[in-house]
Amino acid sequence: MGCGTSVTGSRAKKSERAIKAAILIQRWYRCYMARLEMRRQYALSIFQSIEYAEEQAQLQLSSFFTFMLDHFTHLNETDTGSDVQLLEYERTIEVPDSYHGPRLSFPLTVADTNSLLHAFKDQQHLHARYVLQLLHETKKVLKQMPNIIHLSTSYSKEITICGDLHGKLDDLLLIFYKNGLPSEENPYLFNGDFVDRGKNSVEILIILFAFLLVYPNHLHLNRGNHEDHIMNLRYGFTKEVMKKYRSHGKKILNLLQDVYSWLPLATVIDSKVLIVHGGISDTTDLDFLNLFKRNKMKSMLRPPKSSTERNHDLERTDFVEYSPIIRVKRCLPGQAIAVKGMTRPSSSSHRRRYTGDLLDAGEHRCLLHDGASSGPLLDAQYLECGVHMPSVPSELTAKEWKQVADILWSDPKTQNGCTPNKSRGGGCYFGPDVTARLLKRYNLKMLIRSHECKQEGYEISHDGQVITIFSASNYYEDGSNRGAYLKLNPDLIPRFVQYQVSKCTRKQTLHQRVSVVEWSALKSLREKLYSRRSELIAAFRQYDPNDTGRISATEWASAVESVLHLDLPWRTLRSRLVQLAPGGNVEYLSCFNDLEIKPAIKEVQPALVETLYRYRTDLEIIFNIIDKDHSGLISIEEFRQTWKLFNSHLKIDIDDESIDNLARSIDFNKDGSIDFNEFLEAFHVVNKFENK
Repeated sequence: MGCGTSVTGSRAKKSERAIKAAILIQRWYRCYMARLEMRRQYALSIFQSIEYAEEQAQLQLSSFFTFMLDHFTHLNETDTGSDVQLLEYERTIEVPDSYHGPRLSFPLTVADTNSLLHAFKDQQHLHARYVLQLLHETKKVLKQMPNIIHLSTSYSKEITICGDLHGKLDDLLLIFYKNGLPSEENPYLFNGDFVDRGKNSVEILIILFAFLLVYPNHLHLNRGNHEDHIMNLRYGFTKEVMKKYRSHGKKILNLLQDVYSWLPLATVIDSKVLIVHGGISDTTDLDFLNLFKRNKMKSMLRPPKSSTERNHDLERTDFVEYSPIIRVKRCLPGQAIAVKGMTRPSSSSHRRRYTGDLLDAGEHRCLLHDGASSGPLLDAQYLECGVHMPSVPSELTAKEWKQVADILWSDPKTQNGCTPNKSRGGGCYFGPDVTARLLKRYNLKMLIRSHECKQEGYEISHDGQVITIFSASNYYEDGSNRGAYLKLNPDLIPRFVQYQVSKCTRKQTLHQRVSVVEWSALKSLREKLYSRRSELIAAFRQYDPNDTGRISATEWASAVESVLHLDLPWRTLRSRLVQLAPGGNVEYLSCFNDLEIKPAIKEVQPALVETLYRYRTDLEIIFNIIDKDHSGLISIEEFRQTWKLFNSHLKIDIDDESIDNLARSIDFNKDGSIDFNEFLEAFHVVNKFENK
């Protein structure tokens, strides 16, 4: 009896110990998973903050790029000619016998869409002739559509809605594999941002436009903020088109501007669900959006001028022609004109004496402002007047521009109210109250939007009234996020389908996947820190008057945020970015220890190298505007001009001699041309230890 009691007690103790051990393991596992999740969320926050900062920089430079596009005509040629001229141009393009890709005939059939899918899976390209024909036919179909499309689930019983794809063809193919191809029984809506960032934006557009032509009532497209030719200059689509279609790329890009402008702006399903790319504001007016001529909106980055600016331009855009090539704007009395680096008072005798690079410097003071200073953003002496065009007053009104900007660029927030979207630099942040008012005003039930990468591919906010859907998986890095699409049936209850395209993440543990994403995010952040090295050191030393090399964590976080403006939890991230001294202070110079900018030429001044790295993306956009044939080659003079234009805009203190020396040094074979793309690649941040 005693023995049995002893055995029972022993078993009970063992069972109790096992339960305690299981609880401890469970607690440890939960803490472990929570730490991993926190690391992944921080990584996503870093990626997103850097992305929004780049978009903000793009919008802040919109006036500059508008000026460039107005004065360098090859990208200002938005008119692709009449339909007859376009068809004649297409017929002149021969398809050689050596071409083994799809051969399209119009009107398209399901067999054509299938052949395109198979060809793109095999990494084939569609011939330029068919691309132009496809775009031409797409434009004709889009022109017949209203600004806001109205759909019903009563016919198909279910509609599939996809968010941003951003050139990720594998995601689109996976969606079609899981959900079926578009058809009368399986309608789709793609909610903008088909292009940029990914390497297969051309193929995605071709597939979507082809299905649109086959099923115009069952495949629908909303315009996103990246369906914009100026955005494409920065985020890769322009380069992709010119790389794949060098001979006819310019024609394709010009025609695409028109196609973009005819894309519908919004969709309403069953009169209850509003779908826009970005969001809404407290002034969003769907009735107004449904009536204005949407094709006037060529680019969101070219806002309309005020009535004062338009009147001023009209008064001063008459020209005096001095030669068959050069035209000079007439100056007002007492103003100055820039002549080959010299400034002379404006007078009729001087105007007729100098026929070189003449342009009224005062004109830019009126046409182009950065919002901070009243001075000219560009020095007129660096412009080629031979390609100068008068500025044509925009037909787009400020109200039209703002209405479209808000639905393409806005993001939801948890707090009530509507505030400017300072993170992106465009659109607004709208709160639950703004959503509720708009839905009530138009008797709607729900708002579906995209525009933001979400870790799970979707997010529900504003008490279930706002849904964000994002369809590009691994957007920032392999394993960074899932993609998703949603299906709406007549009861309007959304059903989400998640996925993740990857060839290697399945072989990795969760810890490995998170570590890869985190490492990539921190690498991007370190590069951002290093690109502003001089400014950051100056900010750090304001807190370190005795030059000890150490400041408090709070001071370090304040200094970094004052320079980078990324709104990140710097105190939390400091242990991953800098070395900590005993006592918790930060050794602020340590955040630069592991990195260096690898210059193309060792003799280049460090300050110039840092500046070139920081602005290399913007320099590339300017260069793409100047490089008419998109050959990737520019002359020494074009390189000098590119830099001086940008230097004049941002007031960067780099002297002309340094730029000239750099340009001559880069021209290794002394043929007078620079491979600008290789030059840009040469100026990047690398890990010191990787090179050694």
